Formats: sequence, C-alpha cells, structure tokens
Amino acid sequence: MGKIILNKVNKSFGATQVIPGIDLAIEDGEFVVFVGPSGCGKSTLLRLIAGLEDTTSGTIEIDGKDVTSAAPAKRGLAMVFQSYALYPHMTVKNNIAFPLKMAKTDPAIIEKKVTEAARVLNLTNYLERRPGQLSGGQRQRVAIGRAIVREPSAFLFDEPLSNLDAALRGTMRLEISELHHQLKTTMIYVTHDQVEAMTMADKIVVLNAGNIEQVGSPMDLYNRPANLFVAGFIGSPRMNFVTGEAAKPWNAPTVGIRPEHIRLSRESGTWKGVVGVAEHLGSDTFLHVHVDGVGTMTVRADGDFAGTHGDAVFLTPDENRIHRFDDKGLAIR
Repeated sequence: MGKIILNKVNKSFGATQVIPGIDLAIEDGEFVVFVGPSGCGKSTLLRLIAGLEDTTSGTIEIDGKDVTSAAPAKRGLAMVFQSYALYPHMTVKNNIAFPLKMAKTDPAIIEKKVTEAARVLNLTNYLERRPGQLSGGQRQRVAIGRAIVREPSAFLFDEPLSNLDAALRGTMRLEISELHHQLKTTMIYVTHDQVEAMTMADKIVVLNAGNIEQVGSPMDLYNRPANLFVAGFIGSPRMNFVTGEAAKPWNAPTVGIRPEHIRLSRESGTWKGVVGVAEHLGSDTFLHVHVDGVGTMTVRADGDFAGTHGDAVFLTPDENRIHRFDDKGLAIR
C-alpha cells in the first residue's frame, strides 16, 4: 500500500507562504515526479510528506491514516537524498543493513533482505567493499538499497542524481525506472530536470511558486499543456512562442509551436528567416532561426542538415500541432 493524499496542505515560514494550500492524490504504485524550477517548492512538498517539515495547515494521509502530526519514522516511508549519506567506515553490506540493525531485526531476516536488495541493485559483488571504493552510481544504489530493506509503503527521492555526470544520470534513470517496475511500490521523485520527469514518470506534477500548474501523464503535459508556464517548461528544446501581429492568423494573443512541429524549407513557407546558431547533436540539428516580426525560432532538423550561419530558410508550422493561449496565459482548447 502507498496511497498518499494531500488536502489543502499549506506551509509558511513566518510571513512567507511557500506552499499555498495544495490538493493532490498519489495512487498506490504510481511513479510521480514533482518538477519545476529552483525555488518552486517541490523539495519542501516532499519534506512535508516525509514529515521532515511541519505543515502549517491542511492534512496528509497515507493509506487512509492521517499522519499530519506523525513523526517521520512513523509514516512508513523511505527517503533517498542527493547526498548518499553512507557510513564510510562500514561495508556496503553493513550500510544496507543499518536501518534493520537499528530496529533490532532478526539477523537471519537481515541477511535475507540485504542479499535480495543487493541482487536487485546489482551490488552482490560489492557487499564487502566500502563506499570509498565505489563509483557515484554504485554509492547511490547502496543508498537506495538501504531504503529497500525497510520495505516502505513509498519511496521519496529528492534530486538523487544531481551529483552524477550526464552519462551516469542517464543510466541511473533507467535503473530507478526498472526498480519501480520490479517493486511496484509508490515512488515520489523530485527534480528540476524536465527530461528526467518525462522519461521516468507515470504522473508529473508541475510546480511553480508553490502552486500546482498541472498534473498529468508526460504525454498529456506535452500534447495539452494547461498554460504558458507548462508549455514552456515541458519539452526539450522548449516551445516557441509567437505573439502580437504574427499570432493573429490563429486568433489568439499567443501561439506556441514546438521545434519538432515546424517544417523547414529552402523554397517557401509561412515565415522567412535567417539561420543563426546551429547545434549539431548527431541524430538532430537544432537551428535558431531569426524571423523578422516574430523573433528567434528554434527548429528541429535532421542531423545531416547542411545549413550554416546566415543561410535563408522558410518555416511552416504544423497547423494541427499549434497551441493557442489567451491573454491570461491559459490554453484555448
């Protein structure tokens, strides 16, 4: 079990309101990602669920039980932080076993749980090593193993991959996603990286200044953003926005077009522009095209696109993939 319900949860630090009354339901077994820019309140919200911060008002329920005032140890949750917080003098085996030893668990049960966690996390051959003998990714897996043996009702991850290099982050994303499929336990994952959110989540919660802007599956948010903030935050590269006279053909104050939904031509199109910076990434090339009266548009082209700085090109948006927004920034359906 791992259903978590937040009902009008509010958090203030003195006169400063950080979380202004959030309602949210996280279903048993879901992989939910809290995403948003730095300072948006996502880590604070996670800490409220964990019990590491006191709520100012509102309630938090876990599996139907009000835990708003319960101590962290009484909530049945396990948290994995950005820092691994391992004991450097202990072996991997003893680090993983530590919470069970503190709970005075039977040694035979400890041995069984540690062995199984090590198998799941590919740490079997490293049990007698110490943290200093491990890579960053292996140390993070040890921290996750320490959480697994507690058999929590939910795992809480607070930007766990931030200390890793780009290649290792990609590997660990896959490993954590695979772990979720194996354990089928509720996971709440905090990140500022929308790529992590899109690739890992069953459900994404987009936060901005403490408010929930939208909740939905990755493709819901990609295809049907509720407002300009979500449209600009979800998707890489970010969505292009067109305003003023250039947006009038679509009868909206602002229209949005993703880089992958713009057709590039040398002959003709809706807008004529000049290629600025071209980012060659192998399979794709991202062109930053300067268009008079519109601004700079980012366009996804084939990786072998031969255009260079200063070339004239034409851009045509896919009419079926244009997003329209009203003067308050809300999506027009």
